[in-house]
Amino acid sequence: MRQRSFIILSAALVIALVGSFAIYAYDSAHDDQIAKGVSAGGVDIGGMKTAAARAKVSRELAGRLERPLFAAYHDARFRLTPEQIRFRIDVDGMVDEALQKSRGGNMLTRTFRGVFGGKLHENVPVEASYSKAAVDTFVKRIEHRLNRPAQDATLDFSTGTLERVKARKGREVKAEALRQEVEHGLSLPTRNETVPVSVASTHPKVTTKELTAKYGTVIAINRGAYQLTLFKRLKRVKTYTIAVGRQGLETPAGQYTVADKQINPSWHVPNSSWAGSLAGRVIPPGPQDPLKARWIGIVDGAGIHGTDDVGSLGSNASHGCIRMAIPDVIELFNRTPYGSKIFIH
Repeated sequence: MRQRSFIILSAALVIALVGSFAIYAYDSAHDDQIAKGVSAGGVDIGGMKTAAARAKVSRELAGRLERPLFAAYHDARFRLTPEQIRFRIDVDGMVDEALQKSRGGNMLTRTFRGVFGGKLHENVPVEASYSKAAVDTFVKRIEHRLNRPAQDATLDFSTGTLERVKARKGREVKAEALRQEVEHGLSLPTRNETVPVSVASTHPKVTTKELTAKYGTVIAINRGAYQLTLFKRLKRVKTYTIAVGRQGLETPAGQYTVADKQINPSWHVPNSSWAGSLAGRVIPPGPQDPLKARWIGIVDGAGIHGTDDVGSLGSNASHGCIRMAIPDVIELFNRTPYGSKIFIH
């Protein structure tokens, strides 16, 4: 009885040893083979030796990743090629990781899986290197193309006619979000996708509705037409005939703010050759004072004033000032508060 038990035990040990050797031999023979169900970058390399797996991954991914990546905003499309960012796929690293996943567990489970056709269902993501600086350059190029500052509502008098310029929202690319979208797109196993460009709206400081409050009173002077027009809340109130500066002493063009108003002003004569013996003097109101009734200062000694030389109106006759008929300048003076804007074209 003892002899029979010994024989059975010995046979069992032999079978176990043979089985262990067989398992070891099988596992060793497949130590360079990717398990079934494993892919790299979406490329099925299950059941392949590492050399063949590298060749397949390189062949298939290279073909896919040679295609450019696009970033799109409405009709605008921006192209990023692998060459621009020096894109390189780490095929060796991907296959090594796939093999590591395949060799996970123990020798028995690996052999059992291999013999009976088990699968792992694992995918190694694309491992690639590229120039971060080149991606930043790509993002900056899109920002330069799409970013647009908000435009405040304002007035335009560049043509001699006062026109409203409407407010407009600005646009600003969300640079960090775009950078993440691009880097995510570069990690995909395909390169036929277009990543979106997200933008944020920026708002103007002065809206179209606020324009009338900012420009409550405006004086618009068209030198070529010899006209001064008064606007209230951007609506024309009245247009007056004026005289402007003669050649060499032109009335200065530009935009100004009323900061000086005087009733029956004295004339502070400029130290200029045209003033002759009066240069540098102060002429009080009276017959010798050409500044009649009212004064609205503009800039550098030039201003709006009344004149008794009504024949000069409608011509280039002054030394830089705006001349008006006396009743007209009094009316304008009373309707023009400090801080009013003056546009001269």
